[in-house]
Amino acid sequence: MPMPSPFPTRRQVLQTLACSTAAWVSPMTWAQSARTDGRLVLVFLRGAYDGLSALVPYGDANYYALRPSLALPRPDGTGQTALKLDDTFGLHPALAPLLPLWNQGVLGVAPCAGSPDSTRSHFDAQHHWEIGVPGKSSNAAGWLNTLAHIRAPALETPAPEATKSIAIGVGEANPQILAGDAPVQLIPKGRAATRQGALGDERTREAVMRLYGGQDALSQAFRAGADSRMQTAQMLSGEMAGSGMDTREMQAANNGAGSAQGLLLDAQHLGTLMRQNRRLRLGFLSAGGWDTHANQGNVTGALANNLGSLAAALVQLRRDFSQANDVVVVCSEFGRTSAENGTRGTDHGHGNALWVMGNRVHGGRWHGQWSGLAQGNLHEGRDLPVHHDFRAVFAQILSRAMGLQAADSDKLFPGFTWDKSLDGLMRA
Repeated sequence: MPMPSPFPTRRQVLQTLACSTAAWVSPMTWAQSARTDGRLVLVFLRGAYDGLSALVPYGDANYYALRPSLALPRPDGTGQTALKLDDTFGLHPALAPLLPLWNQGVLGVAPCAGSPDSTRSHFDAQHHWEIGVPGKSSNAAGWLNTLAHIRAPALETPAPEATKSIAIGVGEANPQILAGDAPVQLIPKGRAATRQGALGDERTREAVMRLYGGQDALSQAFRAGADSRMQTAQMLSGEMAGSGMDTREMQAANNGAGSAQGLLLDAQHLGTLMRQNRRLRLGFLSAGGWDTHANQGNVTGALANNLGSLAAALVQLRRDFSQANDVVVVCSEFGRTSAENGTRGTDHGHGNALWVMGNRVHGGRWHGQWSGLAQGNLHEGRDLPVHHDFRAVFAQILSRAMGLQAADSDKLFPGFTWDKSLDGLMRA
């Protein structure tokens, strides 16, 4: 009887490939080597920014009919109109600093992404985004915290007690997206990040440290946090010393986030800390002030000012996060209505433009589906539809930039479906 060959047959190879592919619906990361050096920075615009003003669909005549006073003029090369990206879309002129990144092919956009849940509540929608489960109102760990759990074992960088975090949030006290069992580093917004607070006073610090001098879990956690706060403040104050940086509903929509105008300083702080500590691989920034129900403006105005601040922050992030597998993502809880309202603003909508920046991004183009602004194509006859679940966008990013496996993506985003139409978003 002949001995079986130690080498697989052609049929066995094909069967293995078929099974591996079927597990993900689309060819995926099983053939990729793990990419442990990638860093992800998520910029969350709280309050629902108007993607139809950032990514201007000037090629659609319905846009001008729906927004007689808010629409950005068609590109004419003057700088006071939309900046042409292609025959369908233009860029708001306040975002002009991003045009070189688009032309370099490192900035791309999905024009109709978002949460499949149709809520128009800021609080509920932000919660869904942060836990990665649309429609779920109960408490749960944030998906970036879960990702930190998954990623930490793969990192080779030593992890002293005070620096064992791989995730960092700048600007918010307790963002839900970072809530969970994995240790995270949280930095105050703006100039507060450079101050040691009460711990800066030697007598106060000694008294507090004596109070928490035990070996119980609470005392150890407090000491680690206090050490981290002091080290961070000292590092940032030294780094920034020579830099020269100096409505109730909207506040609720901001959910504790700082202003768009403060986003640049927060981005500088994030970049400084993640450069100094290479173990930090996951960053979170947020900015409020995007709930533009009235006097939104078009080429100039409140929204244009915010977009200018966003552009400056993204240029800064590109300087700090430009290695092969680094990715920066900009998103918001939902978009705004396609039509302007009676107070020259826009109301809560549904789908929105989601931006992705990095060397692995297939940039200089938009991705996914765009069905236009004809009323029959709008969600509930008024909003951009969500053609692409935000979780499917992040699954693409994490797969290509970090080598995340299918089972781990399912832990982050239970119940999501792989979106083959986004397969071109990231370079292999």
